[in-house]
Amino acid sequence: MKKRSIFSLTIAAAFCLTMLAFTLRPFAAPVQTPTQNNDPKVARGSYLVKIMGCNDCHTPWKVGAQGPEPDMTRMLSGHPQDMVMPPVNLARGAWMTVTAATNTAFSGPWGVSFTANLTPDPETGLGKWTPEIFIQAIRTGRHEGQGRPILPPMPYPMYRNATDDDLRAVFAYLQSIPPIRNRVPQPIDPPESD
Repeated sequence: MKKRSIFSLTIAAAFCLTMLAFTLRPFAAPVQTPTQNNDPKVARGSYLVKIMGCNDCHTPWKVGAQGPEPDMTRMLSGHPQDMVMPPVNLARGAWMTVTAATNTAFSGPWGVSFTANLTPDPETGLGKWTPEIFIQAIRTGRHEGQGRPILPPMPYPMYRNATDDDLRAVFAYLQSIPPIRNRVPQPIDPPESD
């Protein structure tokens, strides 16, 4: 029962964070996802990345002239490697999650999660991944389709319902964007319960 309750709370938190990002969006600059590729699969992937809100968490946010907005110079590069997050002490009660100012690090009952680098950098991003690895990661909710769990607020339970063709298009688009070298920290396990 406890796992089901945490899962339900996690899904609720992911939904709330996504809604918060969409609420802030009217104050932010429009998200531009540049691509010079005329491949229809890449174009479809660009469209899907936009409507799925990938930039909301995987692109670090900054405060611009109109308020919070994605820093498109770091598009889809994940949590900045040089931004060390202080420990969070979240007492049990009404508050369940804490989010970094960049909207790239999240603390909750699962511990601390950091959004991944989705650029095609071969050392710190998805540059060595294949479409099959990407699809398996989304379908299983596991890093590279077999590793550690993909943690909240990543809504993989919803994204896993995408077709293979759509996931291949997303991956093709992600492989077409400029690589950004940014080594995202590993997740931090939650503290031991009393």
